[in-house]
Amino acid sequence: MKYSYITPRKKSVFTAEVQLLLTFFSITLGMLFITYLFLLFKDYSFLSDMDELTAVQSELSINIEEMKEQITFIEKENLLAQKVQTQNTVLKDSIANLFDLVPQRITLSEANLLENGLILYGVTPNKDIYNFMLQAPLRSIFHRTYSSFYPAENGWLRFVSTNYIDEEINFSQEIDSEN
Repeated sequence: MKYSYITPRKKSVFTAEVQLLLTFFSITLGMLFITYLFLLFKDYSFLSDMDELTAVQSELSINIEEMKEQITFIEKENLLAQKVQTQNTVLKDSIANLFDLVPQRITLSEANLLENGLILYGVTPNKDIYNFMLQAPLRSIFHRTYSSFYPAENGWLRFVSTNYIDEEINFSQEIDSEN
């Protein structure tokens, strides 16, 4: 008994529509798997970049600390240099003032600067010229002044003048000037 005029075909579960549907699902799953692999790679890449940046950051913070120490050292050296320059300027001005203080009749042969004093060697026509023209200004500057005279070959007098500033008074003046 045949009810059909055509020969029957084999029927399969995988019809064209199911095959199309399975193809789309497999393509979608493949794309999701590729996206997952891409995200894993990017995550690994970001973590390694973060580790590198952390290492660079720690190296830079170490360099910053070293630079801060160098800046502090340079600032201290700069202050010391300014202090030395100021002291040199004061010393230069003091020496210029000292030589301006010496009258034309008196000739200095040597001047020794001490930490808290001054020793002068020279020649003067007589004691009175020395006492009035050089020793009086020296006494106004220094706390203690001593002079010794020796006769020279030409009839003039050689002298040695030692002059000192007392440190106790100088120290108290420094304290007063700081306040």
